Amino acid sequence: MAAAAAVAWLRAAVLLFVAQVTCEYGMVRVVSEMGGPKGKDYCILYNPQWAHLPHDLGKASLLQLRDWTASMLCSPSDLPAKGFSNQIPLVTRGNCTFYEKVRLAQGSGARGLLIISKETLVPPGGNKTQYEEIGIPVALLSHKDMVDIFKSFGRAVRAALYAPNEPLLDYNMVIIFIMAVGTVAIGGYWAGSRDVRKRYMKHKRDDGPEKQEDEAVDVTPVMTCVFVVMCCSMLVLLYYFYDHLVYVIIGIFCLASSTGLYSCLSPLVQRLPFGKCRVPDNNLPYFHKRPQVRMLLLALFCVAVSVVWGVFRNEDQWAWILQDALGIAFCLYMLKTIRLPTFKACTLLLLVLFIYDVFFVFITPFLTKSGNSIMVEVATGPTDSATHEKLPMVLKVPRLNTSPLALCDRPFSLLGFGDILVPGLLVAYCHRFDIQVQSSRIYFVACTIAYGIGLLVTFMALALMQRGQPALLYLVPCTLTTSGALALWRRELGMFWTGSGFAKDIPQPSWAPAAAQGPQPPKESEATLSQQPPGEAQVLPALPAERPPELTEPKGVAAAPGPQPCSKLTWLLHAPRTTEVGVP
Repeated sequence: MAAAAAVAWLRAAVLLFVAQVTCEYGMVRVVSEMGGPKGKDYCILYNPQWAHLPHDLGKASLLQLRDWTASMLCSPSDLPAKGFSNQIPLVTRGNCTFYEKVRLAQGSGARGLLIISKETLVPPGGNKTQYEEIGIPVALLSHKDMVDIFKSFGRAVRAALYAPNEPLLDYNMVIIFIMAVGTVAIGGYWAGSRDVRKRYMKHKRDDGPEKQEDEAVDVTPVMTCVFVVMCCSMLVLLYYFYDHLVYVIIGIFCLASSTGLYSCLSPLVQRLPFGKCRVPDNNLPYFHKRPQVRMLLLALFCVAVSVVWGVFRNEDQWAWILQDALGIAFCLYMLKTIRLPTFKACTLLLLVLFIYDVFFVFITPFLTKSGNSIMVEVATGPTDSATHEKLPMVLKVPRLNTSPLALCDRPFSLLGFGDILVPGLLVAYCHRFDIQVQSSRIYFVACTIAYGIGLLVTFMALALMQRGQPALLYLVPCTLTTSGALALWRRELGMFWTGSGFAKDIPQPSWAPAAAQGPQPPKESEATLSQQPPGEAQVLPALPAERPPELTEPKGVAAAPGPQPCSKLTWLLHAPRTTEVGVP
C-alpha cells in the first residue's frame, strides 16, 4: 500500500511538472494596417510542442490577422474558398480537438492559428504523433483581448507571435526588498524601544487621551495554537468561498490599515506646534474625551486614505502605491502591539508557521483537484474567480521588465504580510533584549541582517524554480539560527531563551540604608530605582547626616547606637523623581 501511494504521488508530481513545462505564455503584437495607434501586446497561451515561437520580435513574421470566429473550423466545409494563405486565422474554441483545427488551418496555408476562448485559457494539447505532423504555432487568446484588438485597431490588422525570454528576477524585487527589510527594521526598533521605555516611565503623566499608547499583547503558546488554527481555517475557506469572503478581508484591511496609519503618524502630528485646541465638552462617544483638533483631523485623513484605496483598489496604475503604504503602516502597528516575551515563544511561533507555510505551498498541490497550491491560489486570486478581486494582505509592486509573465499571469510581484510580521516579532524581541543587557544592539542588527539574507535566498529560489515560494521556509531558519547562535556565542543563551534579561528582582544597592526597626521604604521601590534606563543618570536619594528638626527625637531620649533608618516622610521627600514611588 505504501509503495502504491508513493507511486501515485510521484505520478502526480510528474504530471504537475509536465503541465508546467508544456504550457508557456507568449505574446501577440498587433498593429493596424492603416497606421494609427502604436502596436500593442496581448497575452497568448501556447504549447511549444506544436511549434516554437521566436524569442525576438524582430525575427517574428508580421502576418495578416483574419477574423474567422464565426466558424469552429472543425471540418473542411468551414474553410474559406481561398484558404488562409500567409494569414493567422482567429477561430472559436469548441466542437473538436485542437489538433483538428490546426491541421485544417495548416492545410489551407495558414502560418499560425489563434483559438479564441471565453473560458479559462488552457494549453492546447495533443499527442506525440500530432506534434510531429504540425509545423505552425497554435495558441489561445482570450475573447476579451480579441474584442479589444478590433476595437482599438479596426478589422485590418497584422500580428506577430513571439515569446520573449522570461528574466530570472525582475527589478521590482529591489523595491520589495527595501520595503520589507525597512519595515522589519523600523518596526522592530520602534517596538523594542517603546516597550522598554514604558517599563521605566510608568510614572509619566499623560497629556490627554491622545498620548495614551496601546498596551502590548504578550503572545502565549495557547494564543499561538489558536492563531495557527484560525489561519488554516481561513485559508481553506478562502480557497472554496473566495468570491464571498474576499470582500470581508478587504473591509478588515481598510479598518486595520487606517488604524495602523493613525498609530504611525500620531507621534509626528503631536510634534506640530498648532492644532492643540480641544473639542468642547460633550457627551458623544470618544468625543467626550475632548481630543485635540489635530488628532481628530489626522483620524479623518487616515480614514479618507483607506476609503480612497477601497474605491480605486483595482486601478493597477497607482492603487498599489496606496496599498503598500497602508500595508506597511499596518505591519508597523502590529509589530508595536504584539509582543513575544521570550525566545522560546519566538521559536514556537516561527516553527509552527514555518510548517504551515510549507504545507500550504508545497503539499497542497497534491491534495487539490487542480494541482494548484492553496496558498498561491488564494494570494494571487483564483483564475476562475467571478469577482477578479485580489486579497490586499500583501505588498505588491508591478513588474518592471517586459515579459509574458507580467502581461499574462502575474503583473505584480507579491510578498505577504506574514513574511514581514512573523520574523519582525523576533527582531523586536532581539531589540528589547539588547537594551536590557546593554549589548549595543548586536542582536537587533544581526537578526535584521539575517532577515535580509533570508529574503535574498527566497528571491533566488523563486528565480530558479519559477514558482511561488513559501518565504518562511528561508526566513525562519536564517533568523532563528542567527539569533540562537549569537546568544550561544555570547554565553547568554539561558537568559535569551527565557527572557530573564528583563530583570525583575535586582539586588539591593550598596547605598541603601541598613535594616533596622522602624518604617522602611518598600522593597519594590528599591528594585524599581535600580532599573534605570541605559544612558540615563541614576539619581540617588540624599541621606542627610542629621534628621530634620521636626522629626528629631525628644530631648532626654537616648538615640539608638549605630546608623539610624530613614523615616517614611524623610524617604518620600528624598526619593528620586525618575521612578515610581509606592507608599507602604
